Amino acid sequence: MKRPAGGRGKQLAAVAPLLNQLTQEVLYDKVWEREELSPRDRSLITITTLIALNREQMQGHMELGIENGLTVEELGEAIAHIAFYAGWPVATNAARKLLDLVQAAEGKAEG
Repeated sequence: MKRPAGGRGKQLAAVAPLLNQLTQEVLYDKVWEREELSPRDRSLITITTLIALNREQMQGHMELGIENGLTVEELGEAIAHIAFYAGWPVATNAARKLLDLVQAAEGKAEG
């Protein structure tokens, strides 16, 4: 599995090597690789959880979710849906993160 974007994993490993090891060996190598859910479904669950908790990792997981087969439209629908369960402010924040991701992708396509 491709790891979520962000690039801080190696930096964090310098100060929290056990956390990094557990993340790599348990979360990514064992949990994410289980066949009972597709990577796409795992991404959707992870993204909506990160939105509900208002965590900064949501944008990196949105990028990974798109790579795992989610569309921008599906992410937009998930954001609208979760607004009623997790709150309007976190949904609005997530929509802004998704917009940033889309605009960055468009900028790369143009350049």
